[in-house]
Amino acid sequence: MRQALAQAEIAAERDEVPVGAILVDAAGLVIAAGHNQPIGAQDPSAHAEIVALRAAAKKLGNYRLPGTTLYVTVEPCTMCLGAVVHARVGRVVYGATEPKTGAVESAHRLFETGEYNHKPEIVGGVLADECAAAMTAFFKRKRNSGRADSGAASHNKG
Repeated sequence: MRQALAQAEIAAERDEVPVGAILVDAAGLVIAAGHNQPIGAQDPSAHAEIVALRAAAKKLGNYRLPGTTLYVTVEPCTMCLGAVVHARVGRVVYGATEPKTGAVESAHRLFETGEYNHKPEIVGGVLADECAAAMTAFFKRKRNSGRADSGAASHNKG
């Protein structure tokens, strides 16, 4: 999770919502990393999780990523969980909950429907205080700067 937090810091330095993600293999070796970049990439799907999954799929030559673990600083949204399901990621570990758009335990609870053909193991709350502090500091800075970009003012990780 510390490596995911380092990715979140990169996003914050680029004035993107500070979310970071790391994908590791079964041995714990990092396959790919990502940070939020929808503003810079002009891509609404460039959430940290998607960036990491795309990089891993390209590196491994396969869009299926079974046996991997995705570490992400903030509870994934519906788009990112959909990508996790399609990629067959084995485990998702996240830090802070996301009350507005979180799709695991907060706003949507997608896996409670029982309608998905793949359900990764889910672990939440890892370094939650540090992950939440990164988000809080970012939005406080945005509010104090007096400029609320439409892209960064939304807490929707993008």
